[in-house]
Amino acid sequence: MQVEIQILFNTSVTAAIYLILANSFSFIYYPTKFFHLAHAIVISLGAYFVFLFAIRFPIPFAVSIPLAIAVATLVGLACEIFVYCPMRKRNTPPLNYLISSLGLYILLQNCVSIFFGDDTKIINTIEVTVGHQIFGAYITTIQIITVFISIAFFIAVNLFLNFSSTGKSIRAVSSNPDLSNIYGIPSNKTILISFGIGSSLAATAGILSAMDTNMSPTFGFNLLLYGVVAMIIGGVGSTTGLIAGSFLVATAQHLAGFYLDTKWMDAVTYFILILFLIWKPLGFSGKILKKIQL
Repeated sequence: MQVEIQILFNTSVTAAIYLILANSFSFIYYPTKFFHLAHAIVISLGAYFVFLFAIRFPIPFAVSIPLAIAVATLVGLACEIFVYCPMRKRNTPPLNYLISSLGLYILLQNCVSIFFGDDTKIINTIEVTVGHQIFGAYITTIQIITVFISIAFFIAVNLFLNFSSTGKSIRAVSSNPDLSNIYGIPSNKTILISFGIGSSLAATAGILSAMDTNMSPTFGFNLLLYGVVAMIIGGVGSTTGLIAGSFLVATAQHLAGFYLDTKWMDAVTYFILILFLIWKPLGFSGKILKKIQL
């Protein structure tokens, strides 16, 4: 029984991270309809900027974390302002967005490697403890914080999209950007806001993940892929479906890691993705997907 509870705790923490990541990626994907792979470096930069501010400079953690999120968000905004927006104005073919985003990721990831090195780093300098024991299983303070932050972000995102004027504008642009422009909703400005929100969520997820384990320059890419898989399984266009997708991916990974081997965690994740693409391509939500631009 204790083992099952421990797996449940670990799954919940992992699902919480994936839920934030899926939310962050969907904020950018919905209005743009392309895979912003450079989003992965924003995830990494959130953690590395905390390392820079809190570890290398004498800045308190309480200040370093929001400062790191802000700077990482600026990087995400810069991708939209200086790369994607000019491409959109020139009616660039869809494939070019994917190539550009991949190029951005490789460029920025190598900059991180040059500046910080390729070795594994930690940003949680608090003394390692066994954590809190609940029903015989253990969960750390940062893991509890991660779960609560994930829930808070999910509620905030849904309220924002459904009840705020900016959120409704994002939904409108996601549905039909040309018609939105006709009705006075500037699609480029709305997309820029989406990049800002999505990037800040991604940076937060990167920080939480790095504080729970560790980080390397490429750790953001794996996290991004898990978030994308959770989004696809949950159903593109469904915010509530992200919960089901995140929990399914996290559950499959931890069960595979426990009963098989940790090296099977990735294989099981993408096996489930393939099954969904074949048998249930619309995901849990069952919504018709918009045209996906690669």
